[in-house]
Amino acid sequence: MATPQKAFEFLSSSAPAEGQNVKPPLKWAGGKRWQLPHLRPYWETERHRRLVEPFCGGLAVALGLAPARTQLNDVNPHLINFYRHLRKGLISNLRQENESTVFYAHRKEFNDLLKDGKSNTPRAAMLFYYLNRTGYNGLCRFNQSGEYNVPFGRYKNIGYRTNFLEYRKVFSQWKFTNTHFDKIILQPDDFVYADPPYDVEFRQYSKGGFGWEEQEKTAHWLAQHQGPVILSNQATPRIVKLYRQLGYGLRFLQAPRKISCNGDRTPAKEVLAIRNLQK
Repeated sequence: MATPQKAFEFLSSSAPAEGQNVKPPLKWAGGKRWQLPHLRPYWETERHRRLVEPFCGGLAVALGLAPARTQLNDVNPHLINFYRHLRKGLISNLRQENESTVFYAHRKEFNDLLKDGKSNTPRAAMLFYYLNRTGYNGLCRFNQSGEYNVPFGRYKNIGYRTNFLEYRKVFSQWKFTNTHFDKIILQPDDFVYADPPYDVEFRQYSKGGFGWEEQEKTAHWLAQHQGPVILSNQATPRIVKLYRQLGYGLRFLQAPRKISCNGDRTPAKEVLAIRNLQK
């Protein structure tokens, strides 16, 4: 989809909405940009807190809420490598074309870099971006051997970027970590927004996947947190039962679409599980 990280602090900004003008750089399956109107009323009165995202994904929420203090984590090391290079001011010189032959050549090069221990290089970051933009349905999927195996997509036109300098300023004070969610050291007053992989059949966002045991661990871990928590998931019967048993307040939303491995985009019912917050 390391070692525990220390809390990250820096001076608050008088213009906290700066990141809201910057769009997420990736096409991300299950992105939560559509949730922002529902999340902002909870966040606006709590924005003095540090925002922690254990599953930061495509960064739609972080860029939309524009926190002054944040720790953004994801178990996918290639995603975090990409963000770290954006923070350094990545400029890509990669050949980017919406052609299957180019796509599969770049996919092979990316997997070769992973095998050679070069997954944290700028080249790997450039390839990750291209594969994300060109691959099928914005999926990020790896097989049991750790190889990226998303097939070529079906887009007529793709607006590729080569210059990512606008992210350097926004990301300059943001901390990106790559560890298992329960290795994150939360401060008592942290505001946690957690968006784990959906409780659905497709969950191979990273090597090892994310099964029901991880869903339970996430819910129990955050149920012990003293600060504000918003936990988002697809509202399957067992998820709803689990969250209710742990004392979360539940709010149900109709997602605009669902992206899965078979391309199903029918509306999906989602749930926000909320603790220690009043709207």
